Amino acid sequence: MSELNLRRLRYFVAVADTLSFSRAAQELHIAQPVLSRQIALLERELGVTLFDRSTRGTDLTRAGRAIAEDGRQLLRSAEALERRARQAAQGTERLAIGFMPGLLVTPIVQGLRQWLADIRIDLVRTGWHDQVETILDGRVDLGLVRLPVPHRGLQVEPLFQEQRIVVLSASHPLAAAEDLSLYALAEYDLLQSPDAAPEWREARLARGLPVPAGGDHPHEVEIKLERVAASSGVAFLPVSTARFYTRTDVVARPVAGLAPSAVGVAWAAGRDSAALNHAITLAHTLRASLTTERVLDGAAAPDGP
Repeated sequence: MSELNLRRLRYFVAVADTLSFSRAAQELHIAQPVLSRQIALLERELGVTLFDRSTRGTDLTRAGRAIAEDGRQLLRSAEALERRARQAAQGTERLAIGFMPGLLVTPIVQGLRQWLADIRIDLVRTGWHDQVETILDGRVDLGLVRLPVPHRGLQVEPLFQEQRIVVLSASHPLAAAEDLSLYALAEYDLLQSPDAAPEWREARLARGLPVPAGGDHPHEVEIKLERVAASSGVAFLPVSTARFYTRTDVVARPVAGLAPSAVGVAWAAGRDSAALNHAITLAHTLRASLTTERVLDGAAAPDGP
């Protein structure tokens, strides 16, 4: 096989993501016939058919499905390589640290600057949808991530666990309740993906209530809280995230039977540098100081992994 063409691979991933040659061409800002020719050339290079095209639309073949994630990973690796090459050419030690809402990286930053005064540190605020993507494509060298995350292409080490709570509108019927149960909360709409709160899904099934499929679930915490404040729905958040976004029209309450949230540190597999290794050590050493103040009275410091 000839050398793999990254541009054609990028075109393949665009079609695989949209399952539409016309939409992919629009996103790539190229003509659809050009895209079709490039995909045909890639299929010829690989010796397989990647897409089934019919009057019903476009779908991936078995071979296409098998290599789609590999293709995404190769593109991320190529982007990461370009970034690291440019950074290395600047001649300055640099580390980009990603962090989720409610998590603090200041202690790690301070420790790195004590270790090397002129190190350049970039901070990247991430979310559920991109906390892994930013590491794989090189935007982030070390990420404080909320677990679980897929381990493919990553090195992941757990740091600590923290309590999860429910957030409700201040006018919610259960806002003043002392003891909340998942069984009681299952009556109300969940304003996030059921995958993020499997305990709610199980409680809803136990009550004989349907579990909505699909839906438009926002990734951003700010939007989740806006929806909570404006409705009778509920959302479950790590306690540090709820503390980070304290507001008067939303209340946070503990819930019996709600599993804790796990926090870890992650970096691209195979990456090795003195700055990265020092930051990983700092993350473990300083783990108790990497979250915002507890939102609930009497909450303990982070537990171990």
